[in-house]
Amino acid sequence: MTKDEMIARISTDSGISKKQASAALESFMSGITTQLKDGQKVSFAGFGTFACSDRKARIGRNPQTGDKINIPATRVPVFKAGKHLKEAVRK
Repeated sequence: MTKDEMIARISTDSGISKKQASAALESFMSGITTQLKDGQKVSFAGFGTFACSDRKARIGRNPQTGDKINIPATRVPVFKAGKHLKEAVRK
């Protein structure tokens, strides 16, 4: 599902215009992004939790040349599915 398809779905399901649905989705994504930047978790009971994880620096290998390369430490977003989401997908 693309962002445009999600906006159309929100618009249809809630009976609002696509412009309003787009603004709501943008606000939702911006809110999650802001919280993750600040190091906070975002939890939706039964759906899941968005959080950040720190990856350690490590040594990797260039697959074309075989040379060792240094991969720096980085912070990445992660999502852990909640119980209800897991059960819905399994069926």
